[in-house]
Amino acid sequence: MAVTNEHGMPPEMLEILDDEQTCAVEESGGETLSFDVPVGKKPRLDVFLSSVCDESRSRLKKFVEQGRCTVDGQLCTDADQKVRPGQRVELRMPAASNAVEPEEGPLSILYRDDDIAVVDKPAGLTMHPCPSCPRGTLVHRLLWHFPELAKQEGPRPGVVHRLDKDTSGLVIIALSERARLRLIENFAARNVHKTYLAVTRGIPAAEGTSDLPIGRHPTIKTRMAIVPEEKGGRAALTAWETLYASPTANFALLSVRLFTGRTHQIRVHLAQAGFPLWGDTVYGPNDKTSPAGRQLLHAWKLEFTHPVTGEEMRFVCPPPADFPHAMLALERGTRRVVLTGMPGCGKSAVLERLEKRGIPIWSADRAVAAQYQPHAAGWMLMHQRWGRAFFLEDGSVDRAKLTRLLAETPGMRKELERIIHPLVRGSMDDFFLDAVSRGLPVAAAEVPLWFETGWSVEGGASVAVIACPDGIRHARLRETRDWTDEKIAAVESWQWKQEDKIRAADLTVDNSGTLADLDSEIDRFLEAVKAHGDILAEKLAASWAELWASFEH
Repeated sequence: MAVTNEHGMPPEMLEILDDEQTCAVEESGGETLSFDVPVGKKPRLDVFLSSVCDESRSRLKKFVEQGRCTVDGQLCTDADQKVRPGQRVELRMPAASNAVEPEEGPLSILYRDDDIAVVDKPAGLTMHPCPSCPRGTLVHRLLWHFPELAKQEGPRPGVVHRLDKDTSGLVIIALSERARLRLIENFAARNVHKTYLAVTRGIPAAEGTSDLPIGRHPTIKTRMAIVPEEKGGRAALTAWETLYASPTANFALLSVRLFTGRTHQIRVHLAQAGFPLWGDTVYGPNDKTSPAGRQLLHAWKLEFTHPVTGEEMRFVCPPPADFPHAMLALERGTRRVVLTGMPGCGKSAVLERLEKRGIPIWSADRAVAAQYQPHAAGWMLMHQRWGRAFFLEDGSVDRAKLTRLLAETPGMRKELERIIHPLVRGSMDDFFLDAVSRGLPVAAAEVPLWFETGWSVEGGASVAVIACPDGIRHARLRETRDWTDEKIAAVESWQWKQEDKIRAADLTVDNSGTLADLDSEIDRFLEAVKAHGDILAEKLAASWAELWASFEH
């Protein structure tokens, strides 16, 4: 049975973008919702309706008993009746009150004539009245600014498409009935083109698409999900382009084009691709690390043919201030710190004090030691290359023998580094990525040979040298590690000189005094880390100038 409204339009002509189900408006002002029973199920009518409608089962049962439901075009008042796969179930919802009173409120109007208006909806404003939000909606403000909308019937005068409550941006408003009908046709024919800006967790490929079908979540009725078409999902197509990828790997800014208009389509497709929107607690992590109070999604561009004059219309609306503010906060993100220095400078003491302050730490020395354990990846590669040349009977590495061989065998140290360093580097990268994903403010990695390896950290890091006079360092090495002067000289010959490291570093930690002095120095150092992170973020943000200017066009 085809569903029509008072204008004789089938439901496909009333499909609208962004957050709307296909519906037909009855003469009473209510909505008739249409659903196909998916394959493999034979549920009771009220059970099926409760799985696809955002209403309680008891309320839906009452609607059925009131004669508001048909199955394959036949009236059905028995809520316990079983429905079969392929049957079409239609439910006429009660009419909402038409008594929508105008409410004064700010409204950014980009364009208006006798037939249409284009407005910039702020985030946090619900589009139209509903049971959970009977007042304070965009429609209430529209009636204040455009009194002529009161001539249109129903609780949604002028509304021909919708944005989620927490999505900002461009909305077309039909000010006349002739414009409303033509715009509905244009939306259904995909002749209205909308482009969004979105800020994602993580960085997708430069370009991407998703054509996975979308339907109501099988168990959580207020959510949408990827649902096979044979189980009720509807065709959906989303395409995106990465406009900016943060060097911190914390976020990306995307331009997103919708080719269909399923509920929550952008949010569902990007989340399924592994890149949920920052601030989206429904389809992304429900954590407290987001710097935004809403999902960062903005209706940026709008292109359509004027429904009355035929003129080609194009509008561009830059995103609100919470976009750059959130991006800057994400650019700051986790402050990555690399600690380096000469043997005996006190790296372990610094790490211990950072850890006591709740800062996650990682040590290259510990990572190397893990690779030296029997049957670890590094151990196996060394065993393949040098046999048992420096292994003890129990399979462990004889560190003293290895150190001697490195000093005596030309080229061996470089070869060992080519084996071990990539494994250790991977461990460090995983450590920093984990800190970023958890939204931690600071993470510190100790890498004695940072400058010598030529490593870098994706997204940048503050490199700090733990500085200590040679005399103090050498005395510590002799007293605490039993190093000889020959071993000290051999190990330091592999490294940059301390003064060269200090010149190349961003920050220094002075460890020439007592442990009490070091505690005070750590506090000063962490303030310096914060300041340096702010400088890095501001430099990155400065590179947005050209990008942000493009949002005006």
